[in-house]
Amino acid sequence: MAKSAPGIADQLVQSGRPDRIEGRHVNMPLELGSTMVFDTLAAFETARDARYTPGTLYYARYGNAATFQLETALAGLEGADGVTLTSSGVAAITLTLMHFVRPGAHLLVADHVYGNTRAFCDTVLARMGVEVEYFDPMCGADIAALLRDSTCAVMFEAPGSGTFEVPDIPAIAAAARAAGVPSILDGTWATPINCRPLSLGVDVVVASLSKYLSGHSDCMMGMIASTSDHATGLRKTVMAVGDKTGGQEVFLALRGLRTLKIRMEHVDRAGREIAGWLGRQPQVRRLLHPAFASCPGHDHWARDFTGAAGLFAVVFHPCSDDQVRAFVDALHHFGIGVSWGGYESLVLPVKPQRSAGTWTEDGQLVRFNIGLEETGTLIADLAAALPLLNTAPE
Repeated sequence: MAKSAPGIADQLVQSGRPDRIEGRHVNMPLELGSTMVFDTLAAFETARDARYTPGTLYYARYGNAATFQLETALAGLEGADGVTLTSSGVAAITLTLMHFVRPGAHLLVADHVYGNTRAFCDTVLARMGVEVEYFDPMCGADIAALLRDSTCAVMFEAPGSGTFEVPDIPAIAAAARAAGVPSILDGTWATPINCRPLSLGVDVVVASLSKYLSGHSDCMMGMIASTSDHATGLRKTVMAVGDKTGGQEVFLALRGLRTLKIRMEHVDRAGREIAGWLGRQPQVRRLLHPAFASCPGHDHWARDFTGAAGLFAVVFHPCSDDQVRAFVDALHHFGIGVSWGGYESLVLPVKPQRSAGTWTEDGQLVRFNIGLEETGTLIADLAAALPLLNTAPE
């Protein structure tokens, strides 16, 4: 009887560890070490010459058995030809951009990108002589008009950081590819459970494993997944810089990956329930959750995504900063923190940065990460704090 192709849940359980061996560990053991030794000089030279090939044991900075297992698992989930791990999600973004830019080049960056992406572009890349142009993330195929002979890459997110617009991924990727320009997408929000951008025409996907992929707020790591055209070059750039993931982080990411699907299914359901409830409250001016029609790009989400994450935002009716602070401080079951994607619920006021346009929503923007707590507990917590926003600012 022919063996059926593994589904995504099967991959999450089975991939990222050796094939079946009697008496094996369920989890990959924590692997530590730096130097790898060889019995002959010829064997060492063979490994040295193949050190950028995943799976080659040469020196631990280039990978070990555990990192190769994790990279293989992630490549299968993303549908990528190659994955390279990095020490953080920010490192995945910055090293990818460094790989493609050059002095005098033109880089297109979506105006809704993660703040650290913007900071890197405006400081480090600016000092390198790279011309960074921010574009409207909802421009779709019209991005073709912005592409130049000197354009080295297009960087965007789906959805946008903090404001959750969902761009037309295939249209932007197709326009860039037609011009011979690589497209880079930050896919941290969706994870490969809900979207596989490489199948939509994107060339490179970067993501923070610190968020949903590891899932427990105890691991800092990033990844770069790409097509065969860029996989080896990106790996060489990461290795040249000397970026390296730690053994404990690899262990934690492999462990967290096993429960990714059921965690994403929960935060999808819980996130929609709580977002829908918030959207009906009188204090809320607008709900910014890609699964709801009030969010820009909802139609793109419905076409290209199979589900949603538990991270979204609302725009409260105009009120003072002090009122927002009082609301946030009154929540007992939402921590205050910059990250998200773990098992705990979080809340954070957001001040959007824009260069290509302006943020025109009239009101206070607050971001929520829905974790694994009981939804009734979280709704009751929000209901108790929302009256603090009722009084208009003087």
